[in-house]
Amino acid sequence: MMTLTERLFRHPQGVWARRALFQIHLWTGIGVGLYILAISLSGSAIVFRREIARLSWSAPTVVQAGPIMTAEQLGVAVKKAYPRFEVTAVTFHGTDHAAEVLMTRGQRRQERAFDPYSGKDLGPIGTDEPKLMIWLVAFHDDLLAGKTGRLYNGVGAILFTALCLTGLVIWWPGVTRWWRSLLISRQAGWRRFNWDVHSAVGFWMLTLMLLWGISGIYLAFPDPFTNAVDYLQPFDANGSVKVRSGDEFLAWLAQIHFGRAYGKTVKWLYTILGLAPAILFVTGGIMWWNRSLRPLLQKRAHRAGAAVPQVASTSASDVSLEA
Repeated sequence: MMTLTERLFRHPQGVWARRALFQIHLWTGIGVGLYILAISLSGSAIVFRREIARLSWSAPTVVQAGPIMTAEQLGVAVKKAYPRFEVTAVTFHGTDHAAEVLMTRGQRRQERAFDPYSGKDLGPIGTDEPKLMIWLVAFHDDLLAGKTGRLYNGVGAILFTALCLTGLVIWWPGVTRWWRSLLISRQAGWRRFNWDVHSAVGFWMLTLMLLWGISGIYLAFPDPFTNAVDYLQPFDANGSVKVRSGDEFLAWLAQIHFGRAYGKTVKWLYTILGLAPAILFVTGGIMWWNRSLRPLLQKRAHRAGAAVPQVASTSASDVSLEA
């Protein structure tokens, strides 16, 4: 007779605790599925918000006063205004328009316009966002409800993180079949294909989705994270922080959520991969319909003599799926 550990390792589908966890995962996903779908779509839509805003931005005109600065001279003026940032790039737009300056500090970045004659800061670049983009950002960040919406987003991030963790546990199909859950087979029936998509996308996207969930919790409830960092960071005899790795980690956690501080390749990946939660919601919803809702409606329809439509094929060629 196999022990519990052996059953979990070889045939986890028959373990009661795992079956219960499957139900928790299923119904939690259904409960917050529409929320996850909306956050997934809006998150992908706003990755390129800065680039979209720049489409309608043009360098402001300046009064020509003396010789124009060189890139090095303008960089010195920028450094005086923003001593904590490093000047990464300076772009000139002729003698009668402001210059663009890109500044970075770790993973943070700023793009601002500067007068190439006086070195005066003329403001950020690309702030005139379309109204739809402003609405999408407000929805994604705060659900259009300010601080209250941010708190709801934090709760949603907690539930999303829980879905990722429970999904990891119930993903394990056993030592003899685990590799099949990494791939998508198009030769099986539609039900199996739908399960494969859900399983494979969930596995390969798990790390990134966990980061989105944890960073979402941080953005909604920053105090526990900052308190933990303050507690863990070592101090010297004068009470000053010796190592700022904790602060850098929190800054990285915020940046990793949006992906806007990285290059265009990463942004395109975020735009596409950000749709993974939406894919998981759709495929999970189809499984819920076939496994739970459709049989219930069939019973009621049978009593009333009606028919219930099918969302996915349930032919005999389809393999038996999870719990």
